[in-house]
Amino acid sequence: MDLARELVPDGLWKMAAPLIPPSQPGQQGGGTAPVADRKVFTAVVHVLSSGCAWRYLPPMFGTSPATAHRRFTTWTKAGLWRRLHRAVLDELGARGELDGTSAIIDAASVRARRGTR
Repeated sequence: MDLARELVPDGLWKMAAPLIPPSQPGQQGGGTAPVADRKVFTAVVHVLSSGCAWRYLPPMFGTSPATAHRRFTTWTKAGLWRRLHRAVLDELGARGELDGTSAIIDAASVRARRGTR
């Protein structure tokens, strides 16, 4: 699938794979076979980069919208995205491809203190 390789090239996957927490088996046992992390990761990247609603995730990704959303939530709670961001920045810095001469600060992510001036 060319789209999958475009969304998650091998280099990105090599950085992401060791950071992904292992999947927990269902408590009741049984069920369907687990979907490979790379398939789910690619589906999540598609949803996040395209703005597609989870319920409209195309079947070509090989995972259900529910599985993709469930793992996205688990991975978010485990801090995957923060750690992956750091790993990408570290890799770019090691290659000398990181330009630190400009930065953007998102004021929405800075807590406003109440009652201080």
